[in-house]
Amino acid sequence: MEFFLMSERAERYRTDLLAFMDEHVYPAEPVYQQQMRDSGDPHFHPPIMEELKAEARRRGLWNLFHPHPEWGPGLTNLEYAPLAEIMGRSPHLAPEACNCAAPDTGNMEVLTLFGSDAHKKQYLEPLLDGTIRSAFAMTEPAVASSDATNIELSMVRDGDEYVLNGRKWLASNAMHKNCKVLIVMGKTDPDAPAHRQQSMMVVPIDAPGVTVLRNLTVFGYADREGHAEIDFHDVRVPAADVLLGEGEGFAISQARLGPGRIHHCMRAIGVAERALELMCRRAESRVTFGQPLSERANIQDWIAEARIEIEMTRLLTLKAAWLMDTVGNKAARTEIAAIKVAAPTMALTILDRAIQVHGGGGVTDDFPLANAWAQVRTLRLADGPDEVHKRAIAKQELRKYRDEVRTPAPASANRP
Repeated sequence: MEFFLMSERAERYRTDLLAFMDEHVYPAEPVYQQQMRDSGDPHFHPPIMEELKAEARRRGLWNLFHPHPEWGPGLTNLEYAPLAEIMGRSPHLAPEACNCAAPDTGNMEVLTLFGSDAHKKQYLEPLLDGTIRSAFAMTEPAVASSDATNIELSMVRDGDEYVLNGRKWLASNAMHKNCKVLIVMGKTDPDAPAHRQQSMMVVPIDAPGVTVLRNLTVFGYADREGHAEIDFHDVRVPAADVLLGEGEGFAISQARLGPGRIHHCMRAIGVAERALELMCRRAESRVTFGQPLSERANIQDWIAEARIEIEMTRLLTLKAAWLMDTVGNKAARTEIAAIKVAAPTMALTILDRAIQVHGGGGVTDDFPLANAWAQVRTLRLADGPDEVHKRAIAKQELRKYRDEVRTPAPASANRP
């Protein structure tokens, strides 16, 4: 069972990252909150973030996600997974501090694999340097975007350019002060086979015709990086900015999502671990009806179940990462789909119970639980809703039996 083992270099990164979290990230959380409050701007870029980024770089904790040695440390999915979990314990600070925040991680991999030399120079290198941010524009308000073949934003060829018209929303990171570039998915050939109609293009966020209309809240929270609604009106994009080639958008999206789902799930496990920690501390420190909360049987059940569920989900996620490294994303598709359902569901259950143990305080922003619940709840929709992943799992299971010969049982089999 080799996938349970952590490599020596991964253990070094883990030790260093834990020290960075204890010495810098956790102490920075109240500073971050104060700087955001003082600014009065929900999309303010607080100075503490740049301080954390500089410290992470100094410690060699930079671009940990990138599997290509030319651009990052070259960790495998299995090696990176525990690091993503640690960063998930402080999701507003640690991933960006280490330049491992979504959707930049996925966009950087797309540019690495499919971008031209010009794309790498203009966008990939600054992204890897942490001087700019990016957004991914796929979801649309007018169609069910969980089925990517529904995407309607038109990309019409006009000489050496494409003309883009349509509307996107929930483009995460597009409100970030440093966001400079979008990767946009649209339809280049409505008459092609369903999975060859879409293409992806690199579009500067300040290109003529691109209008960021508004930010969308998440359960009432205006996230700092934002989730923008964006209008594209006669946006002209050079044909050289099509990634991989016309009709390759769906293939790129599948290549992008596998590692991203591992990252999301491990960060969700980190959120769950911190929620369990907060729940235990609260249960030990509060007394009701003459007893600490921790002496109540139902609270003990919640704590025990949380530990069990975290461990089960972590092992399934590590298995998925190991399979991706050893047999590839396609062979690991069932496990990838399974963790995308299991991890947010598990984390939400633990967060809900931690909120309950905190009483009224649990629903306020005096504790990180309410905000964490809102963020994790979105994961049941981001990168495909639960129902899409369950459908994929069921299809894989049913395929095992599809060619099985079924013959009617002989009549005598029903006789006593």
